Amino acid sequence: MKQLNISIKQNLIVGILIGVWLFIFAFIIKPFDDGTINFRSWLLISIGFSSIAFVCYAVLSFIQKTVYEKISKWNLGLETASILFFFLIYLFGIYSFYKSPILNGGYSFAEFFSMVFIKVTLVLTPVIILTRRYLLKLIPIKDDLLIFRGENKHDVLKIKQVDLICISNAQNYVEIFYAENNILKSKIIRSSLKKVQQDFDFLVQIHRSHLINPFHFKSWKDSNTILLTQMELPVSKNYKENILVL
Repeated sequence: MKQLNISIKQNLIVGILIGVWLFIFAFIIKPFDDGTINFRSWLLISIGFSSIAFVCYAVLSFIQKTVYEKISKWNLGLETASILFFFLIYLFGIYSFYKSPILNGGYSFAEFFSMVFIKVTLVLTPVIILTRRYLLKLIPIKDDLLIFRGENKHDVLKIKQVDLICISNAQNYVEIFYAENNILKSKIIRSSLKKVQQDFDFLVQIHRSHLINPFHFKSWKDSNTILLTQMELPVSKNYKENILVL
């Protein structure tokens, strides 16, 4: 997973769906009914649990959007952390509601966690995973925007993926070559070739000092040199196979 749908509107719709599903589950299935909870209490429990789920998912939506826009990447670790964060704030939210004067629940935190929260988690987890995966399909199709950030906060370059030609190592810096209105331009930022390759895995390494965007590969000039858009670069023996499979 390398993308995240950061649309607040679409994420809030997911939050509503999660809340509705949880209301139906709690009100109809009554997962922790011991025979002493009346209709009014179940209605309050269902409304409270589902409403808090929506609020917690809304909070998650804003936080993950901020994180994604700041680091310009997403992965399985961040996705897992996001879901765990949702359940963490949801746990404290519904336990506070459970112990409030509205319900005045009698379970201790440990009892509530084992007898109530685990059941809720088992029901919600697959729903959240599936809806978040579906959200990726709703991301508008548009030119991918690449955001390069250096160690200096002023080192920022935003370009379309199709415009990126190659990236070359320059000691403690990297030089980014790109096309702008068919004119070759470049920008130097303080970063490493290794970090750039980790952030943008579509790049192909052709030399210990060069990464290329395969879109701009034109042809071989000779056995050790390739032609790119408005450029040519050397290809080392260790990375020649990377070019041959393009």
